[in-house]
This record gives sequence, C-alpha cells and structure tokens, in this order.
Amino acid sequence: MSNPEQLIKKENTLNPDKWLKEVRVFAPATVANMICGFDILGFAVDKPGDEVYMQRVEESGVRIRSIQGDDGRLPLDPDKNTVSACVKMLLSHLGLEEEVGIEIDLIKHMPIGSGLGSSSASTVAGLFAINALLGNPLTKNELMPFCVEGERLACGHGHADNVAPALMGGITLIRGYEPLDIINLPVPEDLVAGIVFPQVDVPTRDARQLIKEKVSLKDAVNQWGNIAGLVAGLYRSDYELIGRSMHDVLIEPTRAILIPEFYEMKRIAMEAGVLSFGISGSGPSVVAISKGSEAAQVAVDRIQEHLTANGIESLQFVSAVNAEGPKILS
Repeated sequence: MSNPEQLIKKENTLNPDKWLKEVRVFAPATVANMICGFDILGFAVDKPGDEVYMQRVEESGVRIRSIQGDDGRLPLDPDKNTVSACVKMLLSHLGLEEEVGIEIDLIKHMPIGSGLGSSSASTVAGLFAINALLGNPLTKNELMPFCVEGERLACGHGHADNVAPALMGGITLIRGYEPLDIINLPVPEDLVAGIVFPQVDVPTRDARQLIKEKVSLKDAVNQWGNIAGLVAGLYRSDYELIGRSMHDVLIEPTRAILIPEFYEMKRIAMEAGVLSFGISGSGPSVVAISKGSEAAQVAVDRIQEHLTANGIESLQFVSAVNAEGPKILS
C-alpha cells in the first residue's frame, strides 16, 4: 500500500452524475494493541463511535459547520481538524480541491482521549463520507494512507492500529509500515469485548513517552509467543488459547501506572470469568475479552461498582467485534 502522494489518480472513475448531495456516516471505536500486539493489532466494536454529516455546496473549499459532543475541545479550523484536513488531502489527490465545496458536521458519540480511537473514528467517518459523496472512486485500501495521515495529525505518530480496524472492520494486523501492509484476521463468532472508560485523563502522547525504547530479549520472546499464539487462536477459534495469549509484558507494566485501580480492575475482571484483560490503546479505557457477553457484562458491572466506590466516574460498553467498519446511515 502506498502513501497518498504515490497513489494513481482516478480521474476516469469520477462521474459527477453519480455524486451524492449529502451523506451521514458512522465509524466505530476500536481497541488498539489487542493487549499483546502494540501498534500492530486492533479490532473494531459496534459501540461507541462517531458520525459525520457531509454536504456538497456551491462554494468550493472544505468547512466544518459544527462539532457536537466535544465540549469545545476540537478545532473548527479546517486545516487543524483531522476530519476536514484529510478530506482536503483526498480532494487534492483527486484534483478536485478547486471544484468541490464541502460542509461538515461532526457528531462525537465517544469520549476524547479515551483510548478507544476517538480521532481515528472521526477521520475514518469523514474519509468514508467524502468517498461516498464522490461515487466511491477509491477502495478502502486506497483510503487507508489518508486515514494514517489523520492519525499523524492527531497525535504526531502515523500508526494504523486504530484506523485499520475502524476502516476495514473486524480484527486487523499491521504486518509492516514501509510499505503499509494490513491483514484482516478471522473473528471468532462469540468473541466479545467489555470496555470500561474511567473518566481520568491519560493523554496519548504522555502514555507513549513512558514506553521503554529497549526491552530484554526474554520479554521480547515472551511477547512474540503471545502474539503468535493469539493469531493462531483466532484462526482456530480456540478461546482458551486466545485467553492465555493475550498478556502484555512490554507495555502494560508502564502504562498501568497512569490508570487508577488498574490491577484491582484486572483482578475483578478475571474473577468474573473473562478470557483476558488489559489496556485499550493508550488508556485509560480497559478491556475484558470474553467468550460470549455474559462474563464481559458481569466484569464491567463489577468494575464500575468498584470505581464508583473509589470516587471515579466511568462509562461502559459491551460489544461483539464489528466486522463492517464504517457505514452509511442516510
């Protein structure tokens, strides 16, 4: 997969007669890293997610008309907001920046800085929407580099473990970045995620700065075995293998320091009968992976009770893996 500037332009596929006037798109939240696969694994969930309403207008250029649900934290400047900036990038790539006028309403249904891919959900929704408006001239694979650029704008690091599952749906493996090589992995039918978002602030940049640049060979071998075991478990729908493989010896020990009550939440979840428990993305959201929804629901309910008793507000979501990715709502 190439960078945006290396993609072949598709002027011959641009048929204005097939363009839409308006579209509303939902893109899902994601659980990056999948506990043991730092920066290379992730999966999409059914909820929460973000919406983008996009409309073609007469005046050329890209404008953000409104943002809802962000408490005023996100920029309206189209060059600084990842949604509009990536839309502008795609229009420029197609040679349409002087011809097309776009107005955007962004509806945030998910918390910012949650570790659930908030920026990637918005970016993916925006790029999926503009592609749909223009009659889908690009495939999802061809949209992916623009999504990665959105992540670079949002957090300074162009990783794909959120945007890949948000765009492709399901569970994705990023085999490499030069060139970008994304592989969809099998999704066992009964795999469920119970997510709890403790409402504490853990900025992505701060969480990334804590990570060690060098690790011991022993820990690296342990982690490689877990990642390989997880992939094998997904292909075999072997839930016991999935559970014993989803352990993180490299990243969790440092990032857990930033998440209040992390190890107590982990104890509660494992006693509820889930397969595994860990940090979603850079946190502070945590995720309990289970076979079926019952154990996941019990785990998140008990975790929320514990957090409330300790004066920490939280949100919970229980979801199967979202196999579809973004979808048009209207």
